[in-house]
Amino acid sequence: MTACGGGDKSASTPAADSTTATAPAPTDTTPAATVASASTANGEEIYGRCMACHQATGAGMPGAFPPLAGSEWVTGPSSRPIAILLHGLQGEITVKGEKYNSMMMAYGTNVPMSDDEVAAVLTYVRSSFGNSAPAVTPAEVAKVRAATASRTTPMTQKDLEALQ
Repeated sequence: MTACGGGDKSASTPAADSTTATAPAPTDTTPAATVASASTANGEEIYGRCMACHQATGAGMPGAFPPLAGSEWVTGPSSRPIAILLHGLQGEITVKGEKYNSMMMAYGTNVPMSDDEVAAVLTYVRSSFGNSAPAVTPAEVAKVRAATASRTTPMTQKDLEALQ
């Protein structure tokens, strides 16, 4: 079973154009404002993997996949959406007063992502669809990744509630 946008990734990857220069990826030594700006642009591209389930608007699919727009899980402590992306999500979860009970694989597509990629896509989601939560840094992702490294199962709502 493949969830949330597996398959052909060419739709979310811009074609190479020899007339257009591409900016280098930000590094941990880049000033925070520049990282947030670059991460948001890259995050929008990475979000293409999430659109099959969460839709281009972040509204999700009623009864199946929860919305990211206005979600308390998205805009709350950054450790929660980080953990969801790293490990996936299973079981019943309440989002904006509605119950959902579906499965999300790690990274949405079960294709591992770097700390920079996780930070970029979450920064995009936390600042899009009407959301206005702070940016996520690669250091925050690394911290959650290390703290949950022994985890072998997807997160549950109870697990997320324990994160701060």
